[in-house]
Amino acid sequence: WVGAHPEHAGWAADRWLAAFRPLGPIPGQLAETRVALHRLAVYVLSLARQRRSNGKMALRWTLGGVGTPFFGDDGQVRTVGTDLVRQRGSSAAATAITTLNEAAAFVLDGPPDTEWAKGFDVPAPGDLDEPLPVDAEAARFVGDWYGFAWSVLEALRAEPASADAGRVQLWPEHFDAAFDFRVRDGRVTFGASPGDAAADEPYFYVLPAGEVPRSDLWNACSFNGAVLPVRDLVGEADQRPAALEFFRTHRAPLL
Repeated sequence: WVGAHPEHAGWAADRWLAAFRPLGPIPGQLAETRVALHRLAVYVLSLARQRRSNGKMALRWTLGGVGTPFFGDDGQVRTVGTDLVRQRGSSAAATAITTLNEAAAFVLDGPPDTEWAKGFDVPAPGDLDEPLPVDAEAARFVGDWYGFAWSVLEALRAEPASADAGRVQLWPEHFDAAFDFRVRDGRVTFGASPGDAAADEPYFYVLPAGEVPRSDLWNACSFNGAVLPVRDLVGEADQRPAALEFFRTHRAPLL
């Protein structure tokens, strides 16, 4: 469709539907921004959905950032760069991302809940009145990373070999986008992380159901599986096929 309507290529590229743009270099303040957005996701964004959707906590990639799917009476909460957007029906309002307390007041009409996630390996809430260090360039990269990841994971999910596939979701506990599907030994997870305590940079990963021997194929150091760091994609002429090939190569021996 974009080939026949090139005037809409920018619109499609912004939404990671077609005319795909390459991921750029990793911004210098990505790690700090990632942790800040993770805190916002855990203590504010996910809670907005949980309170109106029978405890459902998962998030999505949204245009320019991350957020909830629509819930309740057409409500959604999402980030767009360094802004926080609250939509209720046909009405939307935006404010700059500042502190967790101010974000919660804007979204939840009250303080953040810092207790619900204590059983998960999540960033500590920290000082609720301390400004969240969200850098504009790094926030744009995070939005692009999840958009890129969603386009790859959804393409993989649609393939016949991804049998009985779950939904692609962004889990607030790990801040990963992932889905799983059935293989002979159980279920395998394909995912995309923006980085974590063991890796400063984003990466794609495969997490098999059972044990796999450490090798050139199964190269993850912090878990039993495989990783493709974003630095290995930045130099590729076409990044999406390279990411899809990584997943397909690791899917094949598990089928």
